[in-house]
Amino acid sequence: MKLLILSRYDRQGASSRLRQLQYIPYLKEAGFEVEVRPLFGSAYLDDLYAGRRNRPAILRSYRQRIDRLRQLSIYDVVWIEKEALPWLPADIERRLISKTPAIVTDYDDAVFHRYDQHQLSAVRRLLGNKIASVMHGSDTVLAGNAYLAEYAKRAGATWIELVPTVVDTDIYTVLSPQSRSSSVSLGWIGTPGTWRECMVPFLPPLKELIGEKEVKFIAVGAGQDALESCNFDIRPWFESTEISNIQEMDIGIMPLPDMPWMQGKCGYKLIQYMACGLPVVASPVGVNSEIVEHGVNGFLARTEREWTEALKALIGDPELRRRLGAEGRKKIESWYSLQVQGPRVAGILREAAERRSEQRTGKTCVE
Repeated sequence: MKLLILSRYDRQGASSRLRQLQYIPYLKEAGFEVEVRPLFGSAYLDDLYAGRRNRPAILRSYRQRIDRLRQLSIYDVVWIEKEALPWLPADIERRLISKTPAIVTDYDDAVFHRYDQHQLSAVRRLLGNKIASVMHGSDTVLAGNAYLAEYAKRAGATWIELVPTVVDTDIYTVLSPQSRSSSVSLGWIGTPGTWRECMVPFLPPLKELIGEKEVKFIAVGAGQDALESCNFDIRPWFESTEISNIQEMDIGIMPLPDMPWMQGKCGYKLIQYMACGLPVVASPVGVNSEIVEHGVNGFLARTEREWTEALKALIGDPELRRRLGAEGRKKIESWYSLQVQGPRVAGILREAAERRSEQRTGKTCVE
């Protein structure tokens, strides 16, 4: 059975790596012959985070994607990350995508809000309903949380599966207390974009808290702007070191502004922290309120006062950190792990391919 993965990025892109590429061993075990064709490579993300735009390279990427879309009939199932051709109308995708294979689309962000809430009316008019159209035309929609699944339902998708973003709990492990530093480290991991959107508004109270306590702050992936704006321990993100960086933390944080785009987030930072046995503090926005059980595996905090109180409680109580962290690890193992979702996703993709094959056979018989 032939499977084509049309990811947005290569492994450097977190969404592609986590939503699709890390499942490849399970897909192969399930009998799939897997081919991966990312739209953009690592150079695109390097340019994006540096604020550059290589238009000739982007055009080449689109041409290669269009060429691939014209060859879909040789596959049994095509697994698309979000949309095949970002920023192009749904009609173009519809004409290019063959209905021979099963089409499975995957969402871990409210990508539809990039279009329907765009500042330009022309974009809203041309693309506002694009993702709804793509979902409606999919055999299966994989949604990372209930907000995305509800949108797919309103779009008319007939088969929707809730699939959280997950981690491999064989490599995300909990360090023993003896392995940790004697000082307390707060931590955050993300991209330069999420640092600007989510962390910069939160910096004043955080700096004040750290100034009062013997506390360190580790920020992974925040970028050059963060390095220049504060005296925290700002580290570059590398796939090879992200787990060890998280394991150096004692408390993981995930502030989020309460905006429609953030409702579509899948809480991956929280899942990473909790998989390493860290207690967490997060804004009660979107799926965060499902992942974090207040007082059980972490704290939900909306106001500056609630954030300060939650962090102070965890900073001052090692046993509280240990207990909440252990509960968080249990939750990740039970649902948010690759070990649980890997066989499940492989099964969904196989069933999608089999249903499509049966529909083709049925049509042939009628003819």
